[in-house]
Amino acid sequence: MITTILQQIIIMFILAAVGYLLFRGGKISTEGSKSIGNILLYVSLPCVIVNGFLVEKTEERLAGLGWSALAAAIILLLSIVIARLFFKKDGVASFAAAFSNPGFYGVPLIVAQFSDGAVFYIAAFIAFLNLLQWSWGVSVLVADKAGNPKVRESAGEMAAKWAKKLFKAPFFVAIVIGILLFLLPVTLPAVIDKSIDFLANLNTPLAMFVTGIYLAQTDIKKMFLRGRLYAISILRLMIIPLVAMVFLCLLPASMTELKMALLIAAACPVGTNVAVYAQLYDCDYPYAVETVVISTLLSIVTIPVIVGMGSWFWGIV
Repeated sequence: MITTILQQIIIMFILAAVGYLLFRGGKISTEGSKSIGNILLYVSLPCVIVNGFLVEKTEERLAGLGWSALAAAIILLLSIVIARLFFKKDGVASFAAAFSNPGFYGVPLIVAQFSDGAVFYIAAFIAFLNLLQWSWGVSVLVADKAGNPKVRESAGEMAAKWAKKLFKAPFFVAIVIGILLFLLPVTLPAVIDKSIDFLANLNTPLAMFVTGIYLAQTDIKKMFLRGRLYAISILRLMIIPLVAMVFLCLLPASMTELKMALLIAAACPVGTNVAVYAQLYDCDYPYAVETVVISTLLSIVTIPVIVGMGSWFWGIV
């Protein structure tokens, strides 16, 4: 299992290197990277989610969906509490430590280890994570930005506005469609099924291109000298996943695939949305990008360690 995960991470870093070189070579601009991000957000990730639900409905999977939703909510709430305890006065650090990158980073690892069918176990995790980012995350980022001209609403008003947008968000629509396709006796035409699969396969290369572009925009020497970035990464990549692992041990012993899928989702590096929202609300965008980059680089070591520990705890070969 660890070998498979490590191989997939190495592949993803090679893809990120391509994005880095393309940006450094002037072949992709900042505007171009935003366009790639839009393809990911509006096309590829939704197709990944829908694809994960295109599996046979069984009692085991139905129960797993309920368990995964409950576990995801608890893990994310624990992540928020832990992040805020360590970084009470730093909104960017709190956001970065609390929220991983399961959609763009976790999904390919889960698919490589299990199958597309395992993705639906983290659908609720992705949904709750985005909801909390849009509500709690944004309010934390702008809590000390009262003078920011882009922030004229109270944190509560902003949270309500973002919560309303949740129901129009591509990932949320994809989850609703996916659940309906899973629950109802519907079989998609082969041409539609194959098209969704092709679009879903864009997720990993495009997401890692964007990660490489982020890296190309940072001052690497200065980044590696910032101790706070390592503190954020340790919390995001080690402490929170270990807490999640302990909690997941409380779930039924038979749900090993579900446990590993959620553990991988919890162990992923800082989500790129911290940079997106920091840029939107003038909350130290370079710092936010650095949290994404340094945690992604360190994850090549930490994710195999966490996955190995989980495999040992739950007796997975």
